[in-house]
Amino acid sequence: MNKLTKEQAWQLLSAYTETPALQKHALQVAAAMEHFGRMADEDPEIWWAAGLLHDLDYEKYPEEHCHKARQLMEQHGVDPLYIRAMECHGYGQCTNTRPESLLEKTLFTVDELTGLINAACLVRPSKSVLDLEVKSVKKKLKDKTFAAGVNRDVIRQGAEMLGTPLDDVIRETIEGMKEHAEEIGLKGSL
Repeated sequence: MNKLTKEQAWQLLSAYTETPALQKHALQVAAAMEHFGRMADEDPEIWWAAGLLHDLDYEKYPEEHCHKARQLMEQHGVDPLYIRAMECHGYGQCTNTRPESLLEKTLFTVDELTGLINAACLVRPSKSVLDLEVKSVKKKLKDKTFAAGVNRDVIRQGAEMLGTPLDDVIRETIEGMKEHAEEIGLKGSL
């Protein structure tokens, strides 16, 4: 496998994604993925890079999301593992590439979930992930008007694919984000 270092993955992302909010989202997904990679006894750097690059084409080519990213990644010699993971995160929305590996299923799930967690943090007094609880995220998950762009069905479907209770997926995603709270912009006032 042609493994990407964190620096190589960041350079690739930065070449196509300049908007700070999109970079922050990529870092949030990467943080969660790194945590899940460690939990799976797999290489957390591979999981981190897969998370970081999942929306590589979104800023510059939103109408070609996931399809343009494949082309860009191939041009840069990115390993097929990362390309397939990126395609899987868009399963049912912009690709037909069904998640099969644990990494792919996790990325499919945490992409939307990190968006919900980010929004939940921003309405908290602390503006932080460090004091966020699962019950707060579940409450926001039920409120379809809150962070309306978050696809709740994908989160639920992803947890089912993983064969993991939703509460556990939420808890571990929060934990992964806590590990990098400052880097991902969610340290808040804590």
